[in-house]
Amino acid sequence: MKITGNTILIAGGTSGIGRALAEALHQRGNRVIVTGRRQALLDEVTAGRPGLVGMSLDLNDPAALSRLATEIRARFPDLNVLIANAGISRAEDMAADGWDAADAQAIVETNILGVLRVTAALLPVLKGRPDATIIATSSNLAFVPRADFPAYCASKAFLHSWLQSLRHQLRSVPVEVLELAPPYVQTALTGARRASDPRAMPVAAYVAEVMQLLERGDHPRGEVLVERDRARRWAERDGRYDATFAAMNPD
Repeated sequence: MKITGNTILIAGGTSGIGRALAEALHQRGNRVIVTGRRQALLDEVTAGRPGLVGMSLDLNDPAALSRLATEIRARFPDLNVLIANAGISRAEDMAADGWDAADAQAIVETNILGVLRVTAALLPVLKGRPDATIIATSSNLAFVPRADFPAYCASKAFLHSWLQSLRHQLRSVPVEVLELAPPYVQTALTGARRASDPRAMPVAAYVAEVMQLLERGDHPRGEVLVERDRARRWAERDGRYDATFAAMNPD
């Protein structure tokens, strides 16, 4: 992926990693479109940044995605990069009396179907563009899960597998397919406490390292892995899976 001169749409670009990516890419001379459900956040992200555009979008609404694709073709026909970053996370206690699948269903709708739907809506546009790229955000937890977030971790494992198939199928189009698998980062994904947790990687540091990797083209197998990603990514290969799982999920 080239990191300047693109027209980029970031689904889920109003907070956390998505917002930091939007700002970093905009600073490098890209036209950036961010989508989200809350207009106030869209206004906040785009204020004072010419060339950074906000568009309201609910990824769980197929009709909204159809409208988005139509608007993109009309206003931004040179779109060549999609970053599917939207996601939610909820803890689940499956051993509790009365546990049901409502939280898991919501996670699947956003983290899996949201990514598939926005990719399906915009892939026809991307196929016709030079330097076309799709990036989706999975998670370090795709490789070794936290058992108290079962559906979230499983949704990211799904994306990791799905992106491999997408990459293979698009190999001759060509559309580059990349995967971000962030470690524990200071965002509000699971609440305000995480956003200031000193154990988590600052979001600005994470995005700065990602930008360096993209600029160097340093993403073997299409995986954009910062240094903190690597131990968990290769835990099973290196014979450390059981110890890593136990450390993350103490009795």
